[in-house]
Amino acid sequence: MATVNPFPALRPKADLASQVCELPYDVMSSEEAREMARGNPLSFLRVSKPEIDLSPGIDLYSAEVYAKGRENFARLIQQGTLLQDSKPCLYLYRQIMGTHSQVGIVASASCEDYLQNIIKKHEFTRPDKEDDRVRHIEALDSQTGPVFLTYRASPVIDALVAKKLEEAPGVDFVAKDGVRHTSWTIADEASLGALREAFSAVPSLYIADGHHRSAAAGRVYQSRKGGGQSGGFLVVIFPHNQMQILPYNRVLKDLNGMTPAVLLEKLDAVFILGPSGAGARPTRRHELGLYLEGGWRRLHFRPSFAATQDPIEKLDVTLLQKYVLAPLFGIDDPRTSKRINFVGGIRGTGELERLVGSGEYACAFAMYPTGIEELMAIADAGGIMPPKSTWFEPKLRDAMFCHQI
Repeated sequence: MATVNPFPALRPKADLASQVCELPYDVMSSEEAREMARGNPLSFLRVSKPEIDLSPGIDLYSAEVYAKGRENFARLIQQGTLLQDSKPCLYLYRQIMGTHSQVGIVASASCEDYLQNIIKKHEFTRPDKEDDRVRHIEALDSQTGPVFLTYRASPVIDALVAKKLEEAPGVDFVAKDGVRHTSWTIADEASLGALREAFSAVPSLYIADGHHRSAAAGRVYQSRKGGGQSGGFLVVIFPHNQMQILPYNRVLKDLNGMTPAVLLEKLDAVFILGPSGAGARPTRRHELGLYLEGGWRRLHFRPSFAATQDPIEKLDVTLLQKYVLAPLFGIDDPRTSKRINFVGGIRGTGELERLVGSGEYACAFAMYPTGIEELMAIADAGGIMPPKSTWFEPKLRDAMFCHQI
């Protein structure tokens, strides 16, 4: 059963939160981060991507980068921009993006739950990325980027959250990208006890986003033998029915020696091909959009290809890899191939048109989003999803809450 613990969060002063809180470190380049933080000494990017305060071109994994992050973090604390709560609390974190709203519970999850697979995974992690997050946590002695968890929605937890939302929030701001971020503090013992008891009936939590941060927290916990507060890690936990998953689209550098006509002929064996100009955005599972020669064409997998009960094998990203990318384009490992790139759905299909139109890419596949039920089924079965299967929005802001260990 899931363990959810309160903790005394380190947080920005309410009137400074909009200046401090930033998107996660891994959704932007160093150059983009440098531009985003320009003119804002309080930007948390100076902690999460501290290379922006050093010479361009510096090795991102050099000791100097982690030291600069520690220095910038300490300065935010010393000048009173970040303040620690006086007692352990749970928190609510609401995000509103357009018409979509989601409310998560901010807590310290158990590293033991992670290691024992009560907190379930669906992705492989890369050792180099794990190492980076371990070094960042150790340098700061704090976890500053929350892990995005989900669980099968519980009416009991929904009711407890709804009651708290009736109160005035402590922090409320709209970020530059238009996403609204609001938080409430849960400090009274009755509410804390009720939420912890409710989660004790939740059999599993699922990592939506943050596999490397979770793995790094587990490693720090093991290396410190549970010392201090290292047995917990910073999470925001959302009910599954509030999750918004956008597609993770594919762009291909070349047609692997095929002409567009030959490609379409070969695709006809895998898909029912719709007419040219049928629209960019897929509307259902097993349907894709193909952008080729300046136009869109709707593709639908022929029933025989999707006729499986295996939760991984029937994912659209799996079907595309197995029956198109590997045999037709010669891309056997999309993790390492330089001939494929991945474009998060937040950028829209217009970005796919732009990339192909620039001549840098030959064609693009617009995907239908993977469903949260598919993700949980795969995690329950102990499976691993193909790379770049899900893109969650909105992204959690770094520095809304920090967990000092």
